[in-house]
Amino acid sequence: MDTTSLTSLADELLADAQQAHAQRAARTVYGGQEHALRQTMIALASGAGLSEHESPGEATLHVLDGNVRFVAGEDTVELGAGDHLVIPGVRHSLEATSDAVVLLTVSNRR
Repeated sequence: MDTTSLTSLADELLADAQQAHAQRAARTVYGGQEHALRQTMIALASGAGLSEHESPGEATLHVLDGNVRFVAGEDTVELGAGDHLVIPGVRHSLEATSDAVVLLTVSNRR
């Protein structure tokens, strides 16, 4: 059985993000090309983000810590720790409004 402490990993990645030039850090927790499911933990220092990009397919975002702003087209939603979002199939962006850690889950099946 493979287990991961998401709390410890979040702390580690947030410390890495605060030192990184792009102010973000990420690690695949599960999956990849050989799996139908991929989960990636992303830590963002306050003010950092992911610029507008295409939807990865069927995906969800779970905010583990902090606050983020998710923008998809004309729609904007503010999310905090414990919030879960089904990512719409349109171009979107993400910005940390405080130091934040999110878990992105993507299905590679199309």
